[in-house]
Amino acid sequence: MPAPRRRLETPVGAVTLVLGFGSRLRITGPVAPPDWFDSCLAGLHTAASLGEHDGRLHGVEVLFTPWEAFRIFAVPLHELADRAVRPRDLLGRRLDDLAGALAALPGWAPRFALLDSVLARWSAGGPACAPQVVRAWDELCRTHGRLPIARLAADVGWSTRQLENRFREQIGLRPKAAARVLRLQHALRLLTAHRPPAQVAAACGYYDQAHLGGEIKAMTGRTPLEFVAQRDPATTPSPPGPPSLDRLAGAVTSVILPS
Repeated sequence: MPAPRRRLETPVGAVTLVLGFGSRLRITGPVAPPDWFDSCLAGLHTAASLGEHDGRLHGVEVLFTPWEAFRIFAVPLHELADRAVRPRDLLGRRLDDLAGALAALPGWAPRFALLDSVLARWSAGGPACAPQVVRAWDELCRTHGRLPIARLAADVGWSTRQLENRFREQIGLRPKAAARVLRLQHALRLLTAHRPPAQVAAACGYYDQAHLGGEIKAMTGRTPLEFVAQRDPATTPSPPGPPSLDRLAGAVTSVILPS
């Protein structure tokens, strides 16, 4: 990339792993001061973070469903919630060693083959996520976070407290907080498709347009109109470099900010 980049990263329903090949990424989290990372692992967030680099970012990014991240990394995912950490601080050297092995390979095909092989091996040897948690997560995704938590717990055969505790361990957030993230993403998809805010509020189950605006402001730092305007290259041109694509298919993950 020929120019520095600043990206606002919205809360999404995925765990993010970045393995750097010698370049560094500066991240300012919702509750953390700015810090520099060569590689990082981030759990589900309830508020936006800021990512910055000097334009020479080189590495690979992998996004996981939370329950698969629990299986692969074998740590309670609440330890990653609203945080970005250096993998070595939580998992020892294995991800640093993987980043080095990937960087040493001559091209992307062998890198992806090695990455797939290693992650599949770790997944096969990791702790199983409870089927009730996977089912509850799938239902929250299907309903865009609109399913009442008491009903969700009843549907999977658990008490609300049991679902909350296992969800926090294996997804990273409690069900209500995870539902809030999924509902935000549904709202952002509709807003960036130029649906009127009042219609978006009704479609996503917010009380009214003011409730929608308050949630988006709290979770992205922008009003709905500001967010949509900053996503529009006609009003906020991106710096030189590759197009400002979202990092996850079907999600509104990012806003490219002026450098």
